[in-house]
Amino acid sequence: MSREALFHAFSCKSLIVRNRIAMAPMTRSHSPGGILSDAMCAYYQRRAEGGVGLIISEGTGINRPGALHDNKVPRFHGEAELAAWKRAVDAVHAAGGAFAPQLWHVGSMHTTGDSDVIPDEQLESPSGLAMPGKPRGKVMSDSDIADTIAAYADAARNAKAIGCDAAEFHGAHGYLIDEFFWPATNERSDRFGGKTLVERSRFAVEILKAARAAVGEDFTLIIRLSQWKQQEYTARLAETPEEMQCWLGALSDAGADIFHCSQRRFWEPEFEGSSLNFAGWAKKLTGKPSISVGSVGLASDFIESLAQGKSSELAAEQSLENLAKRVADGEFDLIAVGRALLQDPNWVAKLEQGRDDEFEPFDVRSMMSLS
Repeated sequence: MSREALFHAFSCKSLIVRNRIAMAPMTRSHSPGGILSDAMCAYYQRRAEGGVGLIISEGTGINRPGALHDNKVPRFHGEAELAAWKRAVDAVHAAGGAFAPQLWHVGSMHTTGDSDVIPDEQLESPSGLAMPGKPRGKVMSDSDIADTIAAYADAARNAKAIGCDAAEFHGAHGYLIDEFFWPATNERSDRFGGKTLVERSRFAVEILKAARAAVGEDFTLIIRLSQWKQQEYTARLAETPEEMQCWLGALSDAGADIFHCSQRRFWEPEFEGSSLNFAGWAKKLTGKPSISVGSVGLASDFIESLAQGKSSELAAEQSLENLAKRVADGEFDLIAVGRALLQDPNWVAKLEQGRDDEFEPFDVRSMMSLS
């Protein structure tokens, strides 16, 4: 079966992409002092040179004291920080790629075993919970929330100002925006809480509205979402298509242009009775483009591949031909690739040229390098 559909151009407002392959955002912690390093700039450039259509950066911190849990993760505010990001954007553009920063606030999540970690007392979240029944950091006040919304909007404005093609908000994987979505970490009784997913989406809705006002109608805004959490892999926010439609509809109305739908395995259906995955449902329910992601090019899902340290043969449902067919059928519009691109910056070029015999099995040691 042809993989041709993966190499058709795509566009949405300011975002014009030469093919349907994005690099998934992956934290690297190679930017001491929070300023994107020259090595990281070259890392992004190599993947654009290797054929990636859209580079989505590692998570980068908005202007809040507790936005990041590691001082070696790059920030997206400040003159020196933005100048470094502009060098990366320009390098990716020169290599034919498009670029979107992933705007990040970690909420109550933190790292361990690193002397450069942000102290717990600086962490903030909807209800001061890292996971059900486990307090960490502080409960955000009304002014904290307002300032955080403004910081997200400022970051989107900065992205447009330095020439990015789009901006992505990290609303997945148990970080701050997702902590508002998830009832296990959002016990608020004010307007940013509530019994329904739509009520708990107000924080994300306000971020999107503020960002849209900051960047105008023509700049592309992406939001990354997940049902699963780092705190609980089996968690689900929307149990039915109807609940998902209300949730995503509110985000769409607020200004989201593209839904980046994270799941552990791209080939798995989201709801019984349909083969559509999460990204497929997002596109069907909102009519807007979507990005799928989840263990592309890996013989096991990404959690298992990290535990095993490597990956090998693909099953038919996981195959690149199945992936291309889903794109050709219009189930979703782009596919984000993570660990395969960590392993090999030329993975996309090899895919396009049919050089499958040159694919490198994922090795966990690639997580530690900037090849």
